[in-house]
Amino acid sequence: MEVCGSSNVSLREFGCEQSLLSRPDGSASFVQGDTSVLAGVYGPAEVKVSKEIYDRATLEVLIQPKVGLPSVRERSQEQCVRETCEASLLLTLHPRSSLTLVLQVLHDDGSLLSCFLNAACMALMDAGLPMSCLFCGVTCAIDADGQIITDPTAAQEKESRALMTFAIDSKECRVMMSSTKGSFSVHELQQCIAVSQKASEKIFQFYRDSVKRRYSKTL
Repeated sequence: MEVCGSSNVSLREFGCEQSLLSRPDGSASFVQGDTSVLAGVYGPAEVKVSKEIYDRATLEVLIQPKVGLPSVRERSQEQCVRETCEASLLLTLHPRSSLTLVLQVLHDDGSLLSCFLNAACMALMDAGLPMSCLFCGVTCAIDADGQIITDPTAAQEKESRALMTFAIDSKECRVMMSSTKGSFSVHELQQCIAVSQKASEKIFQFYRDSVKRRYSKTL
């Protein structure tokens, strides 16, 4: 499924399945092209005294790479996902409790951080946690010719001179989080934000269709 809009926004094929794990309170797998991530949400549960926050829930995000142990890259991605989730979750409704989001990389073929964000949102929805809005992740790459590529593959990321990932909210299409790498102008940044906001409409529509299909089967 190639999604095209007026600003030449093209995204790879999406796939999503919710409630595929029995032990977590919410789970989802999310596929973007050949990039796939599995997410599990645990909680609200009891929290360690050292991590307890008196007026809201403590959110912990853990990213497990396909092979080996988590590195600095995973720690940086964990922070991006955690900040986005904290901005959308109504954590004050569960004070002195713990929420844990575990993200497992199944395959990485580019746009991994945006796939983490999309898998996280679907898993949080499946867990039934209260949220002020949904969110999605969109990755943009700028190639050597200055062309913007949305949802780039690993090969396209390698050849790009700049890479940006944005978390977009579902209510006003605002940027909730951004992660950038490489060199780019202010104009190019603004262009990438506009393209990401356009692409987010397609992703939110996919969310709606995915959930609608799931509940139409269960009824």
